[in-house]
Amino acid sequence: MWKKIRDVIFTRENFLALMLALILIALVIFTADTSPTWIYQGF
Repeated sequence: MWKKIRDVIFTRENFLALMLALILIALVIFTADTSPTWIYQGF
C-alpha cells in the first residue's frame, strides 16, 4: 500500500516538475525573439 502511494506521489511530482521545466523553456523560446525590443525600450 505504501509503495503504491509513494509511486503515485513520485510520478505526480515528476510530472509537475517536468511541466514546470517545459513551461519555462517555452517562455524563454517564445520571448527570445522579442526580448531585445522590450529590454531596450526603456533606454
